[in-house]
Amino acid sequence: MSVQIRTLDLRGQHLSKGEYQKRLPRATLDIATAMVAIEPILAQVKNGSESDLIALGEKFDGIKPAQIRVPAHVISESLATLAPDIRSSLEEAIRRIQKVHSDQTRASVATQVVDGGRVEQRWIPVDRVGLYVPGGRAVYPSSVIMNVVPAQIAKVGSIAVASPPQKENGGYPHPTILATCALLGIDEVYAIGGAQAVAMFAYGVEGVCERVDMVTGPGNIYVAAAKRALRGVIGIDSEAGPTEIAILADESAIASEVAADLISQAEHDTIAAAVLVTPSEKLIAAVRAELEKRVALTKHRERIEIALSGIQSALVLVDSLDQGFDVVNAYAAEHLELIFENAQALSHRIRNAGAVFIGRFAPVSLGDYSAGSNHVLPTGGCACHSSGLSVQSFLRGLNFIEYDKSAFIDIAQNVITLAQAEDLPAHGQAMSARLETIASEEN
Repeated sequence: MSVQIRTLDLRGQHLSKGEYQKRLPRATLDIATAMVAIEPILAQVKNGSESDLIALGEKFDGIKPAQIRVPAHVISESLATLAPDIRSSLEEAIRRIQKVHSDQTRASVATQVVDGGRVEQRWIPVDRVGLYVPGGRAVYPSSVIMNVVPAQIAKVGSIAVASPPQKENGGYPHPTILATCALLGIDEVYAIGGAQAVAMFAYGVEGVCERVDMVTGPGNIYVAAAKRALRGVIGIDSEAGPTEIAILADESAIASEVAADLISQAEHDTIAAAVLVTPSEKLIAAVRAELEKRVALTKHRERIEIALSGIQSALVLVDSLDQGFDVVNAYAAEHLELIFENAQALSHRIRNAGAVFIGRFAPVSLGDYSAGSNHVLPTGGCACHSSGLSVQSFLRGLNFIEYDKSAFIDIAQNVITLAQAEDLPAHGQAMSARLETIASEEN
């Protein structure tokens, strides 16, 4: 099988944002069907016990864990047996991610509205969060770091991690996942995956896991469906879809590097998206040739070939970089690389992307692990309105309002007038009652 990635010629077509989005479709995800499929799982967990969670692990992961919560000694043993090179690489990634995310903290701000009238906004962390770490085709210790570090810096008081049980690890999550939790000081880890993990966090299961306020982290379509179904019961970060990379490049880009970057994201899933946008026919031809050569040598060749050949992937020819900016802003990729002359100076033209990687020495793979940025990012075009996971994701802005008597009297009639204009007289009466009390006190 050869790589059948399509070429999409948009030259001479100056389209609207919506029209560009139609020309660059994504892989379809049938969330509605998945939501129907998970209904009995959610009900079983909501009304169930640990034995129900264990049975679901056996059904969906092919292994019956001895218990859902991972014992402390299993976590510590995983760290003790972690290969030294992997440990040092994880520690350096943690250091960089902590450094970047430490600069995302928010200070309280107090505004003196008038003399005697003050509003203060304080940033309060969520009390308890459940962090989901996938465990399907690959092992994701990086997702442990990306979830845990911002929650810790936000000062979330209680943090729990869930990851699917593994046949090869006696029904516990992958040892590298557990070792990374140990490096970060996380000792509440559960061997559970899929929709049942989200449901356990949302509802709580007596004697196993206390319910959480928020669930974050990427997962498969059933995890996304559970997040959608339980939004409101819990807060969520996003409904993560298939990973995607878009590259805006000119003829100065090196074809072998561009091809390698497209392949790197296609490696995740058969419905992953890989898109190159360029005004250079020469680069498209060279990248196509490099894809043929490189895909044949990759470990996950079949998966990558299907992803690159799907409707969600394309080599897009545009008139100019100007049109290219319109295309990538409409597409709003999870990951966007800019590989052209003066990329840094022109990067201000990007409005919609999960994360932007500037220049040939900032590939998406760097951001996936050790750039310091977060790799839990909006997919499916959601970067038009949403941001990636950050310290801010775990904070809530609470307003604290304080007015003294003089400031209250000064604004009271204004509030009464507006309440009457909205036909909510009781609102105004809550003000006038105080004015009456003040008058009686002064007489």
